[in-house]
Amino acid sequence: MPVYEVISKLPGIEAVRSRSQAMAMLDAILCPDGSYRFFSFDSRWSPRESLASMRDGSGNDYSIAFSSAGAYARAFDHESPMTPWRSEPREPWPGLFEAVPAVFRSLVEEPAFCEADGIPRATACFWRQPSDAAWSAGRLKFPIEEHKDIDGTEWMFEVLIDGTAEGYRMFAEEYYEVVPDITAIRHVYELKPLTQEIVSALNPDVDLADLAEDFAQIGYPG
Repeated sequence: MPVYEVISKLPGIEAVRSRSQAMAMLDAILCPDGSYRFFSFDSRWSPRESLASMRDGSGNDYSIAFSSAGAYARAFDHESPMTPWRSEPREPWPGLFEAVPAVFRSLVEEPAFCEADGIPRATACFWRQPSDAAWSAGRLKFPIEEHKDIDGTEWMFEVLIDGTAEGYRMFAEEYYEVVPDITAIRHVYELKPLTQEIVSALNPDVDLADLAEDFAQIGYPG
């Protein structure tokens, strides 16, 4: 499922943002050590932008930057044949960034999304402005080879696209090896204020008070 199929399944900007916040809050409860979390959200990433992110600990990651200009996303799958490491010197896959609107161009070169030499760390890129009817991506010609997930977007954005408590629980069972309470997950997906009862249903070892900094960083409703 290349990027075009993925963006056709994504909801609007605000739904992507709220799902991302919920996923980050759930990860914060299930995994108190932030360095091992799969999903994160930083509402204070910059004075003008918030950032949803994923990292799997194996060199694969994505970022979605939200601002008044809309949302810009990039993703990197180190096993994709579209990696900048496919050639020397390294370079982005043709067409990946050429159509990025001017309002998002600075994010293409954002140091947090690039290697030390300035090459963007990406195998996929897409965006949406507030007035757009759908998400967009560049005009790409994909490699002709046997590769189930050519740019890595199918597996990286699977939980975000699914957008359900059941989908998140399946992810948590596999990644964190726990089976969190489905009612509590639904509570977080609806961005309802958290109580100790809900937190304990997800992770009995976490106190609500311990999540104060996570609330602030994620921007989760108090």
